[in-house]
Amino acid sequence: MIPSTETSKVVGVVSFYMAAALVMVFVNKATLVANPDLPLLFIFNQLVLAVVLLHVSALFTKHIALPRLSLQTARNLFPVVFVNIVGLAFNTLCLRDVEASFFQVSTSPGGICLARRNALIARGMVLPLTITASSIQTRTRPSILVVLAAACVTIGFLLGIVPSRDLPLNATPSGLSLFYGLLSAIFIAIHAVLIKSSLGYVENSAIHLAYWTNLGSAALLLPVLFFDGEVSHLTALVTSPALAWDWTPFLWGTLVTGVFGYLLCVAGLLSIKVTSPVTHMFSSAVRSVLQTLLGVWIFKDVLTLNRVLSIATILLGTMYYTWIKAQEMDKSKAVVEPTDEEKGEVEVMLSPLVNEEKQ
Repeated sequence: MIPSTETSKVVGVVSFYMAAALVMVFVNKATLVANPDLPLLFIFNQLVLAVVLLHVSALFTKHIALPRLSLQTARNLFPVVFVNIVGLAFNTLCLRDVEASFFQVSTSPGGICLARRNALIARGMVLPLTITASSIQTRTRPSILVVLAAACVTIGFLLGIVPSRDLPLNATPSGLSLFYGLLSAIFIAIHAVLIKSSLGYVENSAIHLAYWTNLGSAALLLPVLFFDGEVSHLTALVTSPALAWDWTPFLWGTLVTGVFGYLLCVAGLLSIKVTSPVTHMFSSAVRSVLQTLLGVWIFKDVLTLNRVLSIATILLGTMYYTWIKAQEMDKSKAVVEPTDEEKGEVEVMLSPLVNEEKQ
């Protein structure tokens, strides 16, 4: 039996993670609904705030050591940073255009302080695509059990996108939003594969990779803000009295999601040290159910039988996959003690970000 102090620690970390993730997705959604024309600026502000919070944290604790900036490291990390910001952009556009219950969040390294969101339904193909990308990169075949888990998730995705006569037209996700979700899933899958090779450039440190990811993503996104017209649009909103723009929701949304994105990063790292992957995934499942119910209550999202079955099927497949990988990790741990590098890889691959919920 787990000691009571250990149980309290696990409950505290899991509750902390669930609360941060729920706040992230709903404040993100509310901010994007209020300011649909500033999605990339919203991401940029969160990235900058994450970098600032990492610097502040480094002043107060020795557990957070920031990396030294070097041009060579920046070049080495460019692929993972580029893939991260593109995936995060499509992730945000997907969240803006679909309902909160349709967009379910779980995080992985990358994005705002390594928090990026994998959407169930809208981006439910993340797991199958990640397995495929990893198999291609390593030139190995996944086990039959892993393929079954991926197939279960894929079936859940297909259930979620099947048109329903019970669903009002304004609650039906557009083809464009699903396209954003699919692109986001593809880039997340590629990002997951790139993370492992990128760790060697940052001393196998999740914090270093988080810092480089956020700083690099902000640098890449800055010129895009000018070219796509968001800076001009922001200037017009601020300077034109006729538009009567209320900037407070955007400001508070940025601050809240930036801070909670950082807390989500911390919660993710804590969950790897305190809980097991299976415990973490079950907490994600509970959070997804809560998010669906809150989406119906707050945003008046519409639930149909197809959507309920879709979410349940994707969760079942994802939890089954997590259980399979946990069993494989236990077997390998019994054979040989993992190296520090392998421990760093496992920590990064299992820790939840930015995004996302991102973001």
